Amino acid sequence: MFSRAQQLRSLGQSVWLDYIHRRELRSGVFLAQVRDQGVSGVTSNPTIFEQAIGKGQDYDASIEQHIARGLKGPALFEALAVEDVQSACDLLKPVYDGTDGLDGRVSIEVSPGRAHDAPGTIDEARRLHREVARPNVMVKVPATAEGLPAVTTLTAEGVCVNVTLIFSLERYGQVMDAFLAGLERRAAANQPLHPIVSVASFFVSRVDTKVDKAIEQRLQALPAGSPERAELERSRGKAAVANAQLAYARFGEVFGSSRFAKLRDKGARVQRPLWASTSTKNPAYPDTIYVDELIGPDTVNTMPPQTLAAYNEHGRLEVTITRGLDDARALFRGLPQRGVPIDELIAQLEEEGVKSFAKSYDTLIATLEEKRAQMSGKGR
Repeated sequence: MFSRAQQLRSLGQSVWLDYIHRRELRSGVFLAQVRDQGVSGVTSNPTIFEQAIGKGQDYDASIEQHIARGLKGPALFEALAVEDVQSACDLLKPVYDGTDGLDGRVSIEVSPGRAHDAPGTIDEARRLHREVARPNVMVKVPATAEGLPAVTTLTAEGVCVNVTLIFSLERYGQVMDAFLAGLERRAAANQPLHPIVSVASFFVSRVDTKVDKAIEQRLQALPAGSPERAELERSRGKAAVANAQLAYARFGEVFGSSRFAKLRDKGARVQRPLWASTSTKNPAYPDTIYVDELIGPDTVNTMPPQTLAAYNEHGRLEVTITRGLDDARALFRGLPQRGVPIDELIAQLEEEGVKSFAKSYDTLIATLEEKRAQMSGKGR
């Protein structure tokens, strides 16, 4: 019997795993997730690698080997990350082949320090693409203002990009435009468009965390029993799904446009929205809310292992992403009128996300330096 995540494919949604760990790649755990639990891709980021490499001894043998080659700091981390991504790419190659390259993808991210450096992002993305040297690798580029021209350039060059850290509808529109500009540049150079597979990683749960906090602060200023207070209370836990639903509507408009039709006629594929940050942060909300409410064609949901397990146990299995769109629009109109500037709050999440990944990256580099010192016989 197929798992719920496997059955999502019939509804047009792919399930990727927002997690990577060398032990599970080598032990068969990851292959079992692909075979039995519906996993058809992998996403990684500095926080995921910090948790994998910085804890335990699974990477120590490889760290020692790279230290002997003289690697340290960012170069040492990159070597470890590339090894894991290569392994995951190899394990997912049958999925890649079986889906004509749509799935079976593994993402590796440029370092957070490049988030506001377009030339640096382009150079690092090119290098990571060369070093992984697998047809199913994707390079993650943050959707900052500086990241957008990198998306266009890399797409034009044939690098498959996972555009990450998208929170706002305005930025999402710019991401789709940058992708289409890359396809247009590639088409003008008579390069094939069909091999280009891209996703736009739209972060979900953090939106509720941010907006709910602002709602709670506003509630403290309102009298009990007032109609405005009741309306705000009903708005808790609604912003993240509404934001994603509105994003999906934008996706439909852009990739249903005459601009994309010209590219589609030349073999181009849509840039699928990828729902990221789909674990539930607030225990008062259902543990599969950011999967159940965001199911629809031409989408990806990347889930951490615990969310994947919960969804396969009791998740919904029906198209939901287009339901309640009018309610989503009403929420975005109503919250600012009630003192919750939702667009402004969501816009703040981009820089907060960059800083969060940068912190994880710095912590990981420091941990690797400690390991290097110990393995080199220093610091004892």
